[in-house]
Amino acid sequence: MASDVHPVPRRAPAPPAALDLLAQAHAGLAEATTLGDPNERYARAHLAALRTAAAVLAVRGRPEEARQRGRRRIRTAWEILTETTPELAEWSALFAAGADRRARAEAGIRGAATARDADDLVRDVAMFLRLVERLLGLRPEPRPSTAPEAIGWDRS
Repeated sequence: MASDVHPVPRRAPAPPAALDLLAQAHAGLAEATTLGDPNERYARAHLAALRTAAAVLAVRGRPEEARQRGRRRIRTAWEILTETTPELAEWSALFAAGADRRARAEAGIRGAATARDADDLVRDVAMFLRLVERLLGLRPEPRPSTAPEAIGWDRS
């Protein structure tokens, strides 16, 4: 007797590396919200975005083209993220555009990031992090310190 019952496909658990990167991104973003210096806040938030992108890459892997082409130029995480996850291309462009500013901020160049730049980036990274968690089907422990209200983002 044949059965028409099919097992419900289960999502494969996320690799531990991806979960660890997301936890580090949450911690970095939470720390960024406590920093007074705009350069430090900007750099810490941008690093949280990079860790979030790395978590996606840990789950999605490298694009097939990258495996086949051998040794070529070094590409940024943002370029690879655009290839592996096209739906995040706009986010990749946003954060790639901020990489030079992050480098200047990390180097301690005065005025590399304004308070507004840092605050905007913190909000953007918080949204990106939540989007990635939904995209990957991950539900890590809630972290109130990166909730929209905790970082000054009004949902209304």
